Amino acid sequence: MENDVEGVTSGFEKKLEIRGVGYRASLAEDGVIKLEVGFSHSVNLKIPQGVNVAIEKNIITVSGINKQAVGEFAAKVRKVRPPEPYKGKGLRYLGEKVRKKEGKKVAVTTPA
Repeated sequence: MENDVEGVTSGFEKKLEIRGVGYRASLAEDGVIKLEVGFSHSVNLKIPQGVNVAIEKNIITVSGINKQAVGEFAAKVRKVRPPEPYKGKGLRYLGEKVRKKEGKKVAVTTPA
């Protein structure tokens, strides 16, 4: 009940950040978001009814009055390319901390 009131008065929003060289998102006509995130093809996701999407530089803002629909679509967008633990490239929620892993060590051998 409280979420309904909050949704109608102020709305809900989730922000996703795009990180990676050459990674970008754009809005296509007829309610489709086009993601270019390192695949050989672009990924097109249909925006559900009642959800609004705005893209500004590398920030995708998903907003609407239905908390579940907003969260569900934001999770669907993030699932296309979740942040990877070595370089941190991918789609993440704004402010999300991604634990980085250490890469392989290169052993240096000295000639005898």
